Amino acid sequence: MSKKRVEYSDTFKAEAIAKIKENNGNISQTAKELGIPMNTLANWHRKAESGVLAGTQNYNPELIAALDEIKDLKKQLKIAQEEREIPKKGNGVLCQEPVAKYAFMQENRLKYCIQRMATLFEVSLSGYYDWLKRGISKRKQHHNRCELLVKSAHMDTKESYGHERLHQHLTNQGHDISLYMVRQIKQEHSIYCKRHKRFKTTTDSNHNKPVYPNLLEQQFDVVAPNIAWVSDITYIWTNEGWLYLAAVKDLYSKEIVGYALNKRMTSDLVCQALNNAIKYKRPAKGLIVHSDRGSQYCSYQYRQIIQKHGLAGSMSRKGNCYDNAPIESFWGQLKNELIYHKVYETRQQAIADVTRYIEIFYNRQRIQKGLGFKSPAQVFQDFYRQAA
Repeated sequence: MSKKRVEYSDTFKAEAIAKIKENNGNISQTAKELGIPMNTLANWHRKAESGVLAGTQNYNPELIAALDEIKDLKKQLKIAQEEREIPKKGNGVLCQEPVAKYAFMQENRLKYCIQRMATLFEVSLSGYYDWLKRGISKRKQHHNRCELLVKSAHMDTKESYGHERLHQHLTNQGHDISLYMVRQIKQEHSIYCKRHKRFKTTTDSNHNKPVYPNLLEQQFDVVAPNIAWVSDITYIWTNEGWLYLAAVKDLYSKEIVGYALNKRMTSDLVCQALNNAIKYKRPAKGLIVHSDRGSQYCSYQYRQIIQKHGLAGSMSRKGNCYDNAPIESFWGQLKNELIYHKVYETRQQAIADVTRYIEIFYNRQRIQKGLGFKSPAQVFQDFYRQAA
């Protein structure tokens, strides 16, 4: 059986490059600490260096000389500070065996220069690295690599995954890491999910327009895609004013099958979202389309679309947000993972951000525990693959 390919995210690679700098540019030592091949890390480092050096136009010799002088002065100041601090902090190991000095050097390697500590403690760098080579166990290498993996995966998943989903995300990428390890690292480094805000209803159901009966009755478990959809409207603030989002969600795959954004909250908005869903999924007649009793969903244009395609309209009871809980759940995820952490200057910025979230992250990448740690797109594909 061939070994499963291990994938490292761009965030992990960036963290690994940063760790090389922490180790004073020692690629070999960093690779050993993280338990990854040195050639792989060296290749990442070369690419990073190439990216930093590229595009250095408008060279100013006088400015560069001044910056170099400042850099040298800072370096000299740091050397003087370290030569004063290291003997004070390491006073307890000055008269001890080299092993104790090596341990102090390893513990303080991120704070002080390794070579300077070796000089002040009168030990050789080769002796330190020999001790280090013997001292870093495979278990420690694994823990260091897992620490970076968890931190980078937490950022890649928009700080939205608990330890169970984060563990499954890393497992899907081919990484050998236990659920216990993920939970432990999250606790050790205070890695928390983004905090939730309470839901605020915006539905205006005070009208005399006709409404559909509640066909779902909070029975949200269905056996196949395109049996029942739920829909709703939410709002997003920008510095240009409000932006409104209407979305349609499939109850089986949890996929957002249709959506529309506009600066006005009109019936055209919900009609466009439903038309997009119909165009994308081409459902059979009889599919239930559920919404609240908002005036947009009770409009003549919206009811015409449902009648034209032979769909079954359904509406929540008045003032009962639980009747439409699945789409409310999506609003919570969207806002807690994206909207509440952004300030949008324009509506166009918000439109681009929301589109990326829905199309790329939520539908295709974001795994859900209720879906067996799969994304909505995976669930949809698996259903028709098994049916075939």
